[in-house]
Amino acid sequence: MSLHVAVTGSGPDLVLLHGWALNLGVWESLIEQLRGRFRLIAMDLPGHGRNAGQPFGATPAEQDWLIHQTLATVSNRYSVLGWSLGAQIALDLAAALPAQVERLVLVAGTAKFVASADWTRGIRGATVERLDASLRSDHKRAVREFLKLQVRGSARGPLVLQKLQSALRVHGEAEPPALAAGLKRLAESDLRPLLPHVHAPALVIAGQHDRITLPAASRALAQGLPDARYVEIRRAAHAPFLSHQSEFVAVVARFLRSASTVSTRTRRARARRSAS
Repeated sequence: MSLHVAVTGSGPDLVLLHGWALNLGVWESLIEQLRGRFRLIAMDLPGHGRNAGQPFGATPAEQDWLIHQTLATVSNRYSVLGWSLGAQIALDLAAALPAQVERLVLVAGTAKFVASADWTRGIRGATVERLDASLRSDHKRAVREFLKLQVRGSARGPLVLQKLQSALRVHGEAEPPALAAGLKRLAESDLRPLLPHVHAPALVIAGQHDRITLPAASRALAQGLPDARYVEIRRAAHAPFLSHQSEFVAVVARFLRSASTVSTRTRRARARRSAS
């Protein structure tokens, strides 16, 4: 079984992984900006968009393997731009498949979504519990409320919300079991031990007013990765690729052009330190 993908453009391969409850439709305007520079591979996550109604794997590992199998049919070497849940999946792929994943762009990404005694940068567990209860009673309403939370604090909140809603309307909603599985993954995952094993150069992008993934969490993610830089977009919230697209495209394109050179310099510096 393969997942639904849309491939367009020319240049180095760049995979686009969307966030929880959405679909590849969120990338439409970004694809228009990048298609002349990259070969873009946009994918609906298991159980989302046009993959709704299909088996999507009982565990995160099974879902990631399905994603890998699908990507293997279209590319053997690619960079990944992952947003929110997509950023966590991108980290898992980069750690498991270093030969395939060249570079990472992690948007509104965090190593640990939910706060705990040793992690104060996450969303409150009570918030996730309320969202889970809402999913069980009325999943459509739960998604609507989550979309509103994503744009809260954004300089262009109404426009961003309209684009997110349009993606669901045009490309299809996620099925309830996939929503529950994705939320469980976010609630339980702790990728902090994984970070030292992710050696692909990474760009971590946060929105200044993100209420879902706090900028402090994204900053800590960048600090925990071996080769990463952090960018915070002013007056953006959870979806800076929609609210501040020109700035976002400029930062991403610059990073993807320069990351290989930076990585080479980093390896040389580490080799010198090791030799000394």
